[in-house]
Amino acid sequence: MKEKELERLKTMLQIENSLYKSGYNFICGVDEAGRGPLCGPVVAAAVILPKDECIEGVNDSKKISEKKREKLYDEILLKAIAVGVGISDVDIIEKVNILNATKLAMKQAIENLNITPDYVLIDGNQMIDIKIPANTVVSGDAKSESIAAASIIAKVTRDRMLIKWDKDYPEYGFAKHKGYGTKRHIEAIEKYGLTKIHRPSFCKKIVQ
Repeated sequence: MKEKELERLKTMLQIENSLYKSGYNFICGVDEAGRGPLCGPVVAAAVILPKDECIEGVNDSKKISEKKREKLYDEILLKAIAVGVGISDVDIIEKVNILNATKLAMKQAIENLNITPDYVLIDGNQMIDIKIPANTVVSGDAKSESIAAASIIAKVTRDRMLIKWDKDYPEYGFAKHKGYGTKRHIEAIEKYGLTKIHRPSFCKKIVQ
């Protein structure tokens, strides 16, 4: 690992290392993928990494290529102490709104860990309803390795779902834009209407 990359990762471990010094052992990073798209679920992931684990290339999933995310996904699963995933589907998003659906997915991801964390780091500025010590970290996927790892797990998990749906709805191009509001996606909605995986509340301006 290059010295510059090692220093970057050490910087990303500062929050976790501070918590280790305070006596916490299993520190969990939590992040989500899919709050903004016009379709599909919002997916959250929770990741507990070993103390001082430096996985080369781990960063905010949006800053990493799809090919690299796939590689890191496998490495995180191999090296993590525990990984949990939570999913809020379109029905939940439409029922409780995207913010609350995201919080539910995050809570589910933590509950799906096979080890109960003793501290949780949540990307963003919104706390979730858990009975574990926790704190929010704005832009946490660029400041905490465990949150960055969670962002990669969440992103790859969601992208794979959209790639699968692309086979069911090839005219929409889900495999390429992953549900975001690209020109091609909007034009497909205008031409073919909404599928069962679209979020009606997100598409009001497209489908009158």
